[in-house]
Amino acid sequence: GEPKDADMDSVINLNRFRKAKQRAEKDRRAAENRATFGRSKAERRTTEAERQRRERDLDNQRLE
Repeated sequence: GEPKDADMDSVINLNRFRKAKQRAEKDRRAAENRATFGRSKAERRTTEAERQRRERDLDNQRLE
């Protein structure tokens, strides 16, 4: 008959293939969501406010 470890190899390869496929699907979905949603208005406003605050703090430190 066939050697027994030949069956194990195909099982391992199938698992690896399945995991790779799931990972690819997850990456694709993430890319799709980034394209669809990007950053929300609120997120942009938050980072912009944060940037302005840091700039103001730096200016204040220079004056002192």
